Amino acid sequence: MSTRRGTRRATPGHASEGHDGPDERWMASYLDMVTVLMCLFIVLFAMSSVDQQKFEALRDSLATGFGQEPSEETDTSGLVLPPELRAEDAGHAANLDADVLAAQAELSNLEALRDRLEDALTAQGLAGTAEFLIDDRGLTVGLIGAETFFATNRVELSPKAVAVLDALGPDLKTVPNEISIEGHADIRQSSAPFPTNWELSSGRATQVLRHLVERGGLSGAHVQAVGFGSERPVAEGTDDAALARNRRVDIVVLSDATEEVRALIPDLVSAGPRT
Repeated sequence: MSTRRGTRRATPGHASEGHDGPDERWMASYLDMVTVLMCLFIVLFAMSSVDQQKFEALRDSLATGFGQEPSEETDTSGLVLPPELRAEDAGHAANLDADVLAAQAELSNLEALRDRLEDALTAQGLAGTAEFLIDDRGLTVGLIGAETFFATNRVELSPKAVAVLDALGPDLKTVPNEISIEGHADIRQSSAPFPTNWELSSGRATQVLRHLVERGGLSGAHVQAVGFGSERPVAEGTDDAALARNRRVDIVVLSDATEEVRALIPDLVSAGPRT
């Protein structure tokens, strides 16, 4: 019995199930890629030789098309800036420049006060008995020296502390800024008559405040006393030197500049002296 062989014909209305020739669908993707590459090279060539007059005409045309007046000013990306955005950028730059100038002026004032206080201590033979720090809060005068300012579990000022405060008082009372007097205790637990280190540190701050107001002539209207307990040590460890450094009081002359201006002061301090 024989079978007939031959190509199968597609009936009308039905697609052929296959073909005998090679599949050439890849050529469509290839031609698309070639077209894209050609466009890319044309654009690169056009960018390599910009006609300034044509560029300006295109810029003004785009500005007009987007409802803006033609402008000679562009931003860093080459886009035309509308007038309101140019005004906004100019205002922001002006504010930033004003803040920098204000921060420089505030830093100069704080440095001048620091120098006066250091000179006052030196004149009394007390150089090195206080540490000075300028940051975004203002000027901090740390009552930390070779000799302790406070005995263990005591708030009474030592003779050294009294001498230092008497030297600092005349210059501090001329400052119009708010002054925060901040007491600290070492890490050891307090004992009677102080239930906790909070009372102990607050008592130390209060003693410094009273001395500056009652004997130094500071106005009580712009000075405050704060106690931080043992939460903000400046020295690690439990040896006598570390404990003595942490039994301290900081006198902080608070900057009255705006928050934006004060935020710039640490960077100016890090940058070093200005010429």
